[in-house]
Amino acid sequence: MKNKNLIRFVQSLVMLPVVSMSSFGNISNNNVIVSGISQSALVQQLNIGANGLLTLNKADDPEVLLQKTRVEKAEAIDAYFTKRDMPLKGTGMKMVLEAEKNDLDWRLLPAIAVRESTGGKFECKKVPNNAFGWGSCKIGFKTNEEAIETVARNLGGNNPKTAKHYDEKTTKEILRAYNPPSIVPKYAEQVMSIMDAIGEADVIVTPANNKS
Repeated sequence: MKNKNLIRFVQSLVMLPVVSMSSFGNISNNNVIVSGISQSALVQQLNIGANGLLTLNKADDPEVLLQKTRVEKAEAIDAYFTKRDMPLKGTGMKMVLEAEKNDLDWRLLPAIAVRESTGGKFECKKVPNNAFGWGSCKIGFKTNEEAIETVARNLGGNNPKTAKHYDEKTTKEILRAYNPPSIVPKYAEQVMSIMDAIGEADVIVTPANNKS
């Protein structure tokens, strides 16, 4: 609406000389033609400028930047899985969204899956779709997506039944609760090493109008 009002305002300014010059007789037609061309060109430039401004604003919108960040994270996860031919490739975005929903490091779920089952290659045999070793391989899931949702909800401290183990804890503390050092001494360190191999903790997307 603001862009349309701006264009109308400029149009009114351009048309004023046309009206005033028409009283001079012989030169009116030429001036009308010239003014008409100038007006059209000016309006076109305003439209281009307005569209460009809208594009920049859209590119810098927090929701747009958030979505770009999600995509970069998901692509990093899927690239790690794909390079190693792991069955969980393609679940990157699901892992990112569930990690975000449960306030977890975006690399935690894929790293646990890699440590527990080589990204699904050696998932639990007695139950389906459990690449995380969840429930000591006694709990199965209908899909990998359901497994991701369940593990993320628990590790994020959002399941009342397990919250005492995971709520309000750092990533390292979560991992030590998930698989205590008394059982696997270097488990937390091993998973965190895989997390570093997947990508940096902070993924920063530069706004379009700030690119150098």
